[in-house]
Amino acid sequence: MSIDAPAGVITRVEPPPKPKLDLGDLKIAMLFILPALIGFGVFFVWPTIRGIYLSFTNYDGSPRPAKWIGLANYQQMLHDPVLAKSLLVTLEYVVINIVFQTILALVIALLMQKIAKSTLSRGIILLPYFIANVIVALVWFWMLDPNLGIVNVFLEKIGIGSISFFGSSTWVIPTIALVNVWRYMGYTALLIFAGLQTIPASVYEAASLDGAGEVKQFFKITVPLLRPVLVLVLITSVVGSFQVFDTVAVTSRGGPANASNVIQYYIVDQAFNRSHFGYGSAISVLLFVILIVVALVQFRVLRGRESDLA
Repeated sequence: MSIDAPAGVITRVEPPPKPKLDLGDLKIAMLFILPALIGFGVFFVWPTIRGIYLSFTNYDGSPRPAKWIGLANYQQMLHDPVLAKSLLVTLEYVVINIVFQTILALVIALLMQKIAKSTLSRGIILLPYFIANVIVALVWFWMLDPNLGIVNVFLEKIGIGSISFFGSSTWVIPTIALVNVWRYMGYTALLIFAGLQTIPASVYEAASLDGAGEVKQFFKITVPLLRPVLVLVLITSVVGSFQVFDTVAVTSRGGPANASNVIQYYIVDQAFNRSHFGYGSAISVLLFVILIVVALVQFRVLRGRESDLA
């Protein structure tokens, strides 16, 4: 409703017509999306449903039908000391990986913005990410060999002595974590660097005029305005860290004495090496629930939907 000022007449303002949905465009869009939906259903949705079903069975992978046993697999998990240690080992790996990867990636992203401005230098930083994880694990396994590895040769020359990085229960998880940090920190730095580009230069100029130094600008401007990107980086990094497998399979194979038996490796060992597909599926469901809870908690605590950039 509105009032015409000169005549004082009240007139009705009609709302603008709603745009009509073009069904032709919708059909074309669905046609392009359909292959991805089929792939998602075949390779993600169906295996997930099948895995949840198998977690309630005593399936051994044979042609015989799975035997329904209810919650027996989940009850077994409560009394499995290897699983408990596997969860602790995985948590240790995740903490080391996330802390070092995030800090180093943030530093590299800042250097990319301020110093390394050429495309070549930024490409070199990203190179480790393009190498297959199995190849990375093999190369580092040879480099850290206690007898012939170049790293231990260097340690002996400076008087520290040889260290069995993959053969020591103390060193194996930190070593595996740092190997994956080396591979992924360039990619993580690229994500953070993209977030840095969204912060207007005028914000830093205003802070400089107010007398704020580089350190104060970093903690008062850069970190708060990067929060949505950092939330994305942390969620994807944590989820990926919980699913580490190939580096462990190539190097330590869960040893020594289950010191590197991360939960993903334990699932594969139970399902494919011991033919306990039902129990392995139950552990997979547990991991699925853990990842959902961790992601939701991170998103809620870190306020992923909010941005300080007005």
